[in-house]
Amino acid sequence: MFEVDVTRLDEQMPDIIEEFISGAGAVVIRGAFSADEVAAARALIMEYSADEDKETHFQGANADTLHLQRRVWNLLNKGEIFEAMIQHPDVVKIASAILGDKFILGSIAANRLLPGGPGQEPHIDYPYWDMYEREGFPARINSSYPLNMQVTIPLDPFNATSGASAFLAGSQGELLYPETSDRERFYADCDRMSGDPGDAIIFNGMCWHCAMPNESDHDRSAILIEYLAKFVTPLEDQKSGVRQEVIDRGTPLLHQLMSLTYPYPKLFDEAEGKSLIGRDA
Repeated sequence: MFEVDVTRLDEQMPDIIEEFISGAGAVVIRGAFSADEVAAARALIMEYSADEDKETHFQGANADTLHLQRRVWNLLNKGEIFEAMIQHPDVVKIASAILGDKFILGSIAANRLLPGGPGQEPHIDYPYWDMYEREGFPARINSSYPLNMQVTIPLDPFNATSGASAFLAGSQGELLYPETSDRERFYADCDRMSGDPGDAIIFNGMCWHCAMPNESDHDRSAILIEYLAKFVTPLEDQKSGVRQEVIDRGTPLLHQLMSLTYPYPKLFDEAEGKSLIGRDA
């Protein structure tokens, strides 16, 4: 993966955009988050994923191991550390360059893959993730510009043994949902999103990818952040799903990410309206 030098971020930005759209599809900021930030986030994920019914929406083939892969949703309601994570200044700068400076949060969740966990099938991410139903998308939709930017923040070591996410470099250019017949090529040619706790792995949601089986003796957990272009409907409903206290202490950037400052959809029959954060709509 292309490694971002945050001391040269402005200089590197054209290369980052090129790599994201037309290159391998993934870049990484090493050490983006401190050990204390990782520990705070990990403790909360362990707490919220303690129950065995916290299963992910992508399942492995073996039903006996489904409980070893757990998902925790709606993290903005689960700790201030997650509010900070979605506002990391270097990640925000890259997202602004790729998606436009009014980009929003699609989702912030966590995936916990326990030892023996089965991983996932190769897939692409929202809003493309049901592209196997091609008739639901516009004619001539293509990969020339992205609607999505994914960020994976490892909370445990990500390597070949622990199930570091696999991705097929350049596959974002195809804008196709990988079929069963594509899996042989995927597993033969895929690279790994290897990293240490606190890295920020940024990748194109059109790129074929999946968590791999955890064959280690330790958890393999990560924070999963999805950013979207401002006009895309978020995956998670931030407007109604987040507590008022989170909104009240939120920065202008957090309000933007929660779609609280984007005025649409709107009832134009109303002479005046108020936004969810109390400003004139």
